[in-house]
Amino acid sequence: MRFSHLDETGAARMVDVTDKPTTAREAVAAGQVTMQPATLALIQSGGAAKGDVIAVARIAGIMAAKRAPEWIPLCHPLPITSAQVDFAFDEACSTVNITARVRCTGTTGVEMEALTAVSASALTIYDMCKAIDRGMQIHNIRLIRKSGGKSGEIVLEEIE
Repeated sequence: MRFSHLDETGAARMVDVTDKPTTAREAVAAGQVTMQPATLALIQSGGAAKGDVIAVARIAGIMAAKRAPEWIPLCHPLPITSAQVDFAFDEACSTVNITARVRCTGTTGVEMEALTAVSASALTIYDMCKAIDRGMQIHNIRLIRKSGGKSGEIVLEEIE
């Protein structure tokens, strides 16, 4: 087995997807931001000094999905057709759970776009709340599932 982003000499390369069939593709990624209970309550109430944390984090995630190739050097620029970022609060763990779903019709998948959306959303939550809670932790950013292309559907984790 060899890495697809390396050529036969070991040099980095962008994978050639010219001859791959165009298919509907979707990827779902998730991650969490854990914080003090008071910080979570402030986010839920919309009372953060910088504004509506969740609304800003949602926009950051969508924007990041559209710009993933600017973050990831060998990532193909894709005409994504949908980017959705959702948030759920877990009071028991004092956590904001982030889920991103990205879709396109193309020759390569949108896993990096979904993972980038979750990452940017989590970083935005941190940025907007760091003045009151420097101990926040961003963790467990991962691919949940993907579909389309040669490998079809891969489910790594069930989501609600």
